[in-house]
Amino acid sequence: MPEKKDFNLALEDILKKVYIFSELSDEELVKVKRLVNTKNYKKGTVIFFEGDPGEAVFFVKSGKVKVYKGDDEGREFILHIFDEGDVFAEAVLLGGGTYPATAEAVEDSVVGFIKNEDLESFIKKSPDLAIKIIRIMAARLRDSQEKIKDLALKDTYDRTACMLHKISLDYGQRTSRGIEIDLPVTRQELAALVGTSRETVTRILSQMKKNGIIDIDRQKIIVLDERKLMRCRKD
Repeated sequence: MPEKKDFNLALEDILKKVYIFSELSDEELVKVKRLVNTKNYKKGTVIFFEGDPGEAVFFVKSGKVKVYKGDDEGREFILHIFDEGDVFAEAVLLGGGTYPATAEAVEDSVVGFIKNEDLESFIKKSPDLAIKIIRIMAARLRDSQEKIKDLALKDTYDRTACMLHKISLDYGQRTSRGIEIDLPVTRQELAALVGTSRETVTRILSQMKKNGIIDIDRQKIIVLDERKLMRCRKD
């Protein structure tokens, strides 16, 4: 019994970190908690595939999850990497349909989910929650538009620099050496975020290291000069 109590307390704490639930009253949080299911996923495990029936909205309780589109040749284009407290798959909440992308655990993760019909019923009683979900969907749309613009207007070097800067802001830890990026992504996954090949990203990272912009310590990337990273231009 004590273990169940600890789990409930942990779930309530994480729900308060989830943007769409962060301003709910304690009474409302208790109601939401009853709707939540959780599941453990090992690193590399697919949570849902693109094209699967969209039956639930998810949030990251712990760990990290990537959402990506794939093509017929097996290549990935990563749309987003979600961290603790982030909501994903909200696009299927209104109107149902299928999941527009695949979700996969980047590291061992615990993921919470609420079935669409349960969340829709709750939203009808909480208009503020509906507004927050709309804001999240609008932010996702802006992110997608930025990615499309970057692919059209920026070369691969600039896209890599911008992505490294964004990742450093989202996941970086400032140390005496610089900003250490605490994100367990492979070169292939970084390439999928940028929209290029692993070989190209590896070559660009080596060039940035040579220019003193970053350092690479095993799998960890350290931003040594944030200003140069933002000014990066191939020429």
